[in-house]
Amino acid sequence: QVQLVESGGGMVQAGGSLRLSCAASGRTFSMAGMGWFRQAPGKEREFVAAFDRRDGNAYYADSVKGRFTISRDGAKNMVYLQMNSLNPEDTAVYYCAASRLGYGLTKTGYYEDWGQGTQVTVSS
Repeated sequence: QVQLVESGGGMVQAGGSLRLSCAASGRTFSMAGMGWFRQAPGKEREFVAAFDRRDGNAYYADSVKGRFTISRDGAKNMVYLQMNSLNPEDTAVYYCAASRLGYGLTKTGYYEDWGQGTQVTVSS
């Protein structure tokens, strides 16, 4: 099992930036992929960004492409989500997730371990 702890959320005005961090511990060697998802009130959890640890490929939701960047520090078992040009539609709880399967990285069902989430609020 992998333990994940997110940090870096907060409140920001539209057009601003935030950087989310995710610290992984436990059986991190088993992680084939890492992802960020978000859930707004009354909505289903949706994919934001992910990367495949084996080949380094990154994947993004169309809604965040060009604004958000996923990155990692393998030595520290950290994953980051740099979010720029934020707008009120980005307001949600953001979750970090780890996948041992390494495929289906845009789908919530292919992740086994989840963090508790961090709130991001963007005001207009």
